Amino acid sequence: MDLQLTGKVALVSGSTAGIGYAIARTLAQEGARVIVNGRTASTTEEAAARIHSETGGTVEAYAGDLSRAEAAEALLQRFPAIDILVNNLGIFEPKPFEEIPDEDWLRFFDVNVLSGVRLSRLVLPAMKRANWGRIIFISSESAVQIPTEMVHYGMTKTAQLAVSRGLAESVAGTGITVNSVLPGPTKSRGVGDFVEDMARASDKPFEQVEAEFFEHVRPTSLIKRFASPQEVASLVAYVASPLASATTGAALRVDGGVVKSAF
Repeated sequence: MDLQLTGKVALVSGSTAGIGYAIARTLAQEGARVIVNGRTASTTEEAAARIHSETGGTVEAYAGDLSRAEAAEALLQRFPAIDILVNNLGIFEPKPFEEIPDEDWLRFFDVNVLSGVRLSRLVLPAMKRANWGRIIFISSESAVQIPTEMVHYGMTKTAQLAVSRGLAESVAGTGITVNSVLPGPTKSRGVGDFVEDMARASDKPFEQVEAEFFEHVRPTSLIKRFASPQEVASLVAYVASPLASATTGAALRVDGGVVKSAF
C-alpha cells in the first residue's frame, strides 16, 4: 500500500531507539523526509545514518533535549515547516506511589506532556497555512489502566489523551488531524533491558520471564507477548498518512488487547 508520504517532512521526537526509531524508519521507508531526534549528537547522528542505510530515505539528525523550550524553538528555526509531528519523547520509572516526590511528578509531566504540547504549538501555524498536518501523541495503555507501580507515568499518558482530543477539536474542519496511539507492553529498548535484567537475576530464559509477566502483571493481554516496536510503527505510519484523513480526535490502541474493553 502506498501511504502517499513522499516529500512530507516528519519529526519524531525521541527516535534513536525503540518505538521512536521504528516509527522514524517506517516513515523514511514510505518516502517521508524524517528528522531523527535524540539528546546527544553522536547517538542521534548514528541513528539517522542507520535509518538512511536501511531505507535509502532522506533522514536528518537533530540533537537536543526537546523537553526544553530552547531546544524545541531552535529545531523549528532549522525546520520551519513540519508536516508530521510524532510526540514520542517520554520517560518511565517504576516506583511505589508513596516514594514519588514532587520533583518526579513535575519532571514526568514536563518531559512526557509539555514536550508534546510545546512542539505541537510550534508546528501548528505552518500546518494551518498549508491546511494539512498530522500530530500524533504516543501515549500508552497505561493512560486508561493506570499502573500501580508507576502512577506518575500513567498520569502523564492520560494527560496526553486530553491534550490530543482538545487539540483535534481546535482544528476541526481543517486538513489537520490529531490522534493518540496507545501501545501496550512493547519490547522497546527500556522494556527489553528490564526484562533481560530480570531474566539474568532469576536465572530464567527471557521467554519464561515474558510468560510470567503476562500471567501475573498484564493478564488481560490477548497476544500474551510483548509487541514489537515495528507493530506500533505500522499503525503510526498509517495515521500519519493522507489515507487516514477521516481519523482524528481518536485514541487508537495497539495494545495487544490489554485494555479489556471493546470501545
